Amino acid sequence: MKASDIHGRDHEKFRTAKFAVLPLGSFEYHGPHSPYGTDCVLADGFAGQIDPAFGGLVYPTVPYTACPGKTTKYPGTITIRPSVIQEYVIDIVEGIIRGGISNIILLNAHDGNMGVSRTVAEYITSKYEDSRFLLINWWQMVEIEKAEELGLVGTKGRGHGGPYEMSAAKAFRPDLVQVDGADQEFKEAAPLSKLPYILVEGRPEAWDGYTGMIQQTSLELGEKIVKEATQNMNALIKNWLQADE
Repeated sequence: MKASDIHGRDHEKFRTAKFAVLPLGSFEYHGPHSPYGTDCVLADGFAGQIDPAFGGLVYPTVPYTACPGKTTKYPGTITIRPSVIQEYVIDIVEGIIRGGISNIILLNAHDGNMGVSRTVAEYITSKYEDSRFLLINWWQMVEIEKAEELGLVGTKGRGHGGPYEMSAAKAFRPDLVQVDGADQEFKEAAPLSKLPYILVEGRPEAWDGYTGMIQQTSLELGEKIVKEATQNMNALIKNWLQADE
């Protein structure tokens, strides 16, 4: 149920909800083939895929956040200072808790929100000991090894504005994702290690505000990605809720 649809006379629904979902998006350039609201489309879309039987409330998506320098140079991108978005999300979450909900899912669709989500969760749980957070990055709800099985060839497709992300966005909004035959494609750079690492660059290789073999973007692929991610996401949420019983 959408929290914004609750009437004032029904405010007790906040206290009886099992958990709250706060989707986190961005307003950011994702390439010529993609809408600036890509991350909001994905955050909204996956929030709507959460099993309603779980008894959660979905709050409005946070549309603005901190964006990296490598996308802020593209006209249209709106970036918020990291300290500001952190305090803003803290205020939102504290309002949710005051309404009577202590179990909170931060459902994220923007890489730049990962640090913010963790910081907010750590701060709030130290202040409100009964609070619990589940941090979900939608793109991690499909195993990397599933990429080729789902139809991606020659790329894991996890890059910004790439075929993995944009196919999923197309599944929710087919009208908004439009890959042109002339749109440039970028092959993945060779990994530096088999171990996890984070690489931050102002001018990365294989990049023009997006990356990946975007001609592989398709509605069919997106529907497969969304289906797999939804199944895994709902299984995770179910286990999280049961752990609190």
